Amino acid sequence: MEAFLGREKYKEKGWTSFEPRALPTPVSGATARSYLASLTVATDSNSPAYNRDLFKTWDIISGTCDTRETVLKRDGTSVVTDSSCKATSGHWVSPYDGVATTLASDLDIDHVVPLKEAWVSGARTWTDAQREAFANDLTRPQLVAVTDNLNQSKGDKDPAQWVPPLASYVCTYVRAYVQVKYYYKLSVDSAEKSALTSYLADC
Repeated sequence: MEAFLGREKYKEKGWTSFEPRALPTPVSGATARSYLASLTVATDSNSPAYNRDLFKTWDIISGTCDTRETVLKRDGTSVVTDSSCKATSGHWVSPYDGVATTLASDLDIDHVVPLKEAWVSGARTWTDAQREAFANDLTRPQLVAVTDNLNQSKGDKDPAQWVPPLASYVCTYVRAYVQVKYYYKLSVDSAEKSALTSYLADC
């Protein structure tokens, strides 16, 4: 796809900032390890069954700009938007794989802690308003613009099953993941905790 550019091609075009602009900086490795130690370990429960519609997205954040558009502006460089706040041009680098693009349509907004994962680890007992706040949280390191097909391959997997393919970003990702789970008092299953413990040991 023409819009996807490698690092060298990106530099050839004179774009000075190849490295991704991304989610709010997560807590340190030491803090994440402390948070993880305090999380409840429990078996995931999908009763009642998860329904994506129970997590409302995207909220209007400012003017006509919704959560998706706000993240696209935050994570990109030279982003131009139309009167309805849709990104018409810009430069983005997906932090999960280092892939650059000039098309907003090539990007998904990933929930670091997937919505279904939140559901099975505690959000099934929340109110609709609490789930909406979680799904649109711009304060915690929970939302990030990434390559769309990579986001789709992640799906609702937790870190026992999936972490970003870009090795240099894994530490950032798991720190963010633990911070979000801790803030929202979500549980972890045993395989998830084991994987997170292993990844955080290198952070």
